[in-house]
Amino acid sequence: MQIRNLGGSGLRVSAVGLGCNNFGQRTDLETSRKVIHKAIDLGVTLFDTADIYAGMGGSETVLGQVLGDRRKDIVLATKYSKPMATDGTKQGASRRYIMSAVEASLTRLKTDYIDLYQQHDYDPLTPIEETLRALDDLVRQGKVRYIGHSNFPAWRIAEAELTARAMDVNRFVSCQDEYSLLVRDIEKDLLPAAQHYHLGLLPFFPLASGLLTGKYKRGAAAPDDTRFSKMPALRDRYVTTRNEDIVEKLQAFVKARGRTMLELAFSWLASRPQVSSVIAGATRVEQIEQNVKAIDWALGAEDLAEIDRITKG
Repeated sequence: MQIRNLGGSGLRVSAVGLGCNNFGQRTDLETSRKVIHKAIDLGVTLFDTADIYAGMGGSETVLGQVLGDRRKDIVLATKYSKPMATDGTKQGASRRYIMSAVEASLTRLKTDYIDLYQQHDYDPLTPIEETLRALDDLVRQGKVRYIGHSNFPAWRIAEAELTARAMDVNRFVSCQDEYSLLVRDIEKDLLPAAQHYHLGLLPFFPLASGLLTGKYKRGAAAPDDTRFSKMPALRDRYVTTRNEDIVEKLQAFVKARGRTMLELAFSWLASRPQVSSVIAGATRVEQIEQNVKAIDWALGAEDLAEIDRITKG
């Protein structure tokens, strides 16, 4: 397993991370246990969850039940700020909420510190100064080691960085945003900002919710027990004429080279600037084994140029 620094920080993470949103939701406790332990055995150290995953707290609870002594072997990342109540009382990035949210996550995770505490969404109602001061206090208290964010627009990234410098507080070291062969929007503004401010990029939906695995056939119904079958809105978001055309060309690309779509999707992301770890979920032990092997393809300059021609049009 490749190990990389998370952006400009000293935090080291595995190049393949485990997304934990399935735990407590699509996978029961024992299946989750098998996947978690297999991931650690294979060298995966970055485990990414969120308080909201699996029905508000379910994923964190499963990790707390399963990790035990192996907690020390991983980089545990979780998130706050998305609604944890239906009445709007538990959400956002105010000092009041952050201080209660972190304690709730620590309790569910059965740990006394979080390696990477990430703001899940930008909070337009709270000044960034207030958020950064609260997070800095958590770092100083030892409850949080590093801080990151997700779904921030590029200009908010710059605002947070410059504010942290002015206040002399801990700065965000990572950004988690959607990035894949089919979704490259962040290359316009967000990725340059991440590079400039030395943020480690943690791309989510690396397989475009499964469209890049090749398991969906053009014009055919989605197989049972797949995301597209259970979530039509997700299917409608990704299954477009443009995306299906790109997938067909990418399938021809990998077939000519004796590779798989999974290898292409993961290895391409691993080759991108600022990507520290490719986060992907797994509902079976076999999936985590495949994910770990998928970043071994060293794409050459000609390969990358051809991929750009296919995906950029």
